[in-house]
Amino acid sequence: MAKARTSFVCDECGATQTQWMGRCPECNTWDSLAAFTEPATGASADASPGSVANAAVEDLYKEVEQGPSQACPLHEVDLTELPRMPTGIEEVDRVLGGGFVPGGSILLGGDPGIGKSTLLMQVAGALSASGGVLYASSEESAAQVRMRADRLGLGDGPTAKGLYVLAETDLTRVLKEAMRLKVRLLILDSIQMAWIGSGAGSPQERSRNASGGSGAVAQLRRCATELSLLAKKTGMAVVLVGHVTKEGTLAGPKLLEHLVDVVLGFEGDQHHRHRILRGIKNRFGSTQEIGLFQMTSDGLEPVNEQLVRLDTEAQPAPGAVIVPTLAGSRCLLAEIQALTATGFLGSAKRRAAGVDAARLAMLIAVLEKHGGLRLADQDVFVSVAGGLRVLEPGVDLATALAIAGAHYGRSLEPGTAIFGEVTLSGAVRPAAGVQQRVSEALRRGARRIILPAGQAEEVEASARERLFEVSRLVDALNLLEPVAKPNAKPSTDAPDGLQAVTN
Repeated sequence: MAKARTSFVCDECGATQTQWMGRCPECNTWDSLAAFTEPATGASADASPGSVANAAVEDLYKEVEQGPSQACPLHEVDLTELPRMPTGIEEVDRVLGGGFVPGGSILLGGDPGIGKSTLLMQVAGALSASGGVLYASSEESAAQVRMRADRLGLGDGPTAKGLYVLAETDLTRVLKEAMRLKVRLLILDSIQMAWIGSGAGSPQERSRNASGGSGAVAQLRRCATELSLLAKKTGMAVVLVGHVTKEGTLAGPKLLEHLVDVVLGFEGDQHHRHRILRGIKNRFGSTQEIGLFQMTSDGLEPVNEQLVRLDTEAQPAPGAVIVPTLAGSRCLLAEIQALTATGFLGSAKRRAAGVDAARLAMLIAVLEKHGGLRLADQDVFVSVAGGLRVLEPGVDLATALAIAGAHYGRSLEPGTAIFGEVTLSGAVRPAAGVQQRVSEALRRGARRIILPAGQAEEVEASARERLFEVSRLVDALNLLEPVAKPNAKPSTDAPDGLQAVTN
């Protein structure tokens, strides 16, 4: 009989080492290697990865018609497109690329209490009207799941007949029920609480043979492998819920993301109503799309960003700049907010929320070198209003003007939107999707749009009269206008040439 071999898997990057180390040599993360006992090879190994541990479930797999396992020429591969399963929730379908793909596996992650279970319950209720859906909960009882369904209006009615609930942590039982019911969608909430044992027998006997407890590296790998195999063999879609660490990443090794076809992140602040569904990995579509929701007493409701308009009558606020940013096929109006405060030379703070911290540090250096700002002894804080996260380079110019406006107490003219990429030399480079940005900003009430030089020609002629081109960062800084404050003197620290420009 071959011996079982023990290796060590990194929780952060998924790298495998032959011996334990204090720091992973691949990602340099301390204390991230966990022991993983690989099953022995040979006839006695009945629980190797990729095979179902329970013999009863393995027999069910044999009933599924499978295609030939032999290799065939590429031109003979059947190109019949698998029909997607639309969820009926527009924002979810947008991120998935049109709905669930039969045989696909999806991993959904998010902070505790952000609304992952609520979102999946609504998806399950929408899909159960056209086919069977199994909601397997390893963290709640069936009664608790029913209480959530009643709150969302899914407890009774025709949709409830096709929605099955199973409160179980034993993955073998979950697999058997999914195949017995022949459901179209299986939801496991969550995979960190599920376990799968070796061999046949009672749950207690298989639990004793399980390698590691729930949430261990070995269990996560085996459970994810079995669920992915179930999806590929039966054609049902499988959704897994994963926990998120304090750093905001999916808990468990990175191999979970490699084993599934789609990775989704559910973001937001528990103290705000808005939630964002973002695609991190998608083998069947784009990862640039996002879904917008707001949490209400009746569950999550899609947000129509087309109804958001600029408040052109609002008082100018130093450090607040509007930027039209692209997120896949949609254009969102984001508000970049900045604040500067006196700090200590050599230990000034730079804090970013919603923007890239490394790019913020670069923009501060460009402002000091090419904009004439003195920020070495200033604490700089930048945030995106509403908890939105924007990482594209097209928001560089808006971020730079927000910092300069907060530092000098100046602002742009009300109703102004701005976008563009800033280089290390202080030049303003063109941004992608100029026509979409301009049209959306004007339709939502923008009076003037500042954009990189040369891009006005890409916009319709009817909108060019409200465009203002800039070629360098200093040209954009000159558009900041003083803001009168009660009982306050105008700032005298502005560099030469920083003045209002009128058309």
